[in-house]
Amino acid sequence: MVGSYIDFGIKTDRDTLDVTNLEAVMSAVRKHQPKVILHLAALTDLDVAEKNPTLAYHINTIGTYNIALAAREVKAKLVYISSTGVFDGTKKTPYTEKDVPNPKNYYGHSKFAGELIIQSLLKDYIIARGCWMFGGGPTLDKKFISKIVAQLKNPETKEIKALNDVHGSPTFGKDIVEALKKLILKDATGIFHLTNAGNCSRFDVAKIIVKVLKPSVKVIGVTGDYFNLPAKRVTNESATSRVSLLRPWQEALEEYLKSEWSPL
Repeated sequence: MVGSYIDFGIKTDRDTLDVTNLEAVMSAVRKHQPKVILHLAALTDLDVAEKNPTLAYHINTIGTYNIALAAREVKAKLVYISSTGVFDGTKKTPYTEKDVPNPKNYYGHSKFAGELIIQSLLKDYIIARGCWMFGGGPTLDKKFISKIVAQLKNPETKEIKALNDVHGSPTFGKDIVEALKKLILKDATGIFHLTNAGNCSRFDVAKIIVKVLKPSVKVIGVTGDYFNLPAKRVTNESATSRVSLLRPWQEALEEYLKSEWSPL
């Protein structure tokens, strides 16, 4: 999703580079000698991670360890996409970079472990926490927006349901890439919350999707126990940042829907 908006550098995918294979990672990095490595590979499905934590740790934690070792060898800056899912969700206001992580599901634990590995092995890194990532259009978007759109494409759909008791800060893949470019060019280091500005519920996101793509459908808010999902959803993943680099989430979402999904 994020990688689809990157228009620079040497891009790999799971077919050309397995991040869980240390030998393959070291070989690729020694060959290309990068000054910056953007580590975007991850298992991001919360429910898959909850059902198969070993796989989540294998990709998100061991994979990150391998990339960090390679970055250290060639003295490259490592840019790691993390998540506000590393927090426990109990805070009543948006999380800042100074808040202490306390994951509540296997996905969050595996991503936080990646953060700790990077901080222990490297001095030159950017840990960029996103939230409720969207992007990639019909071919690459497998998350919340694509699931809502799939319902809207069904002519029999008159209403859709979305959670109104969880809050986050949606992040457009295109916008986080532009923000990362600016941070890299500044040679910035440290942890940054790179979400689009503002916060909302899934219900709020669904309302905009429906407004843009199919206004005749009704959106109904429900609580977390309605869907009975395997992974625990924390009630608050919203974030604010010490840097102001991304536009409001509503503006980003509308552009994404109109440019990559419309018309249905």
